[in-house]
Amino acid sequence: MRTDSLPMEDIPHDRHVPGDLAMWCFILAELAVFGVFFLVYGYHRWRDPALFSHGQQQLHLLLPTLNTLLLLAGSAAIVAAVRAFALNRQRSGRRWLMSTMLAGGGFLVLKAIELGGKFAAGITLSSGDFWMFYLSLTVFHFLHVVLGMVIVAAVWWQARDGRYAGATIDGVETAAAYWHMVDLVWIVLFALIYVAR
Repeated sequence: MRTDSLPMEDIPHDRHVPGDLAMWCFILAELAVFGVFFLVYGYHRWRDPALFSHGQQQLHLLLPTLNTLLLLAGSAAIVAAVRAFALNRQRSGRRWLMSTMLAGGGFLVLKAIELGGKFAAGITLSSGDFWMFYLSLTVFHFLHVVLGMVIVAAVWWQARDGRYAGATIDGVETAAAYWHMVDLVWIVLFALIYVAR
């Protein structure tokens, strides 16, 4: 049955966990690691709120706010990619995957600019507890965005031969699940490091 002209709600599909089970196990492990990081950060912030407040006052919100918007745009794009492939709209699906990669690339550029400014100012892991957490968390997340882009790029590359269509879109769903995890972690990180006072 052709599905390229059907609305999403008319596409026959079984209820299932989207993507690959191994990726979900990996995502849960990564969320646990970030969760521990956030708890330890919260504990140290509770012990010395003045130090953390002083560090936060030295952070500018423009670049991280733009980065939040970029990751949200990337998430919206990868949702559109999943829908497009489910409808067998191959070209549209590949374009949405490329949009996700562009959003991720924009995030990496802006984050590199932000981190470069901190390194140029002489800030290192040994500059105090706040900066140790700031650098550890943001660089660790940066690496996860890189991995997310690699995963999305691999799916885009494989999609060139029409591998993903209709019910056989596990690879796209797997990439989307990972990307959403990266997005979720950033939102929590953004709130804790940059916004919460």
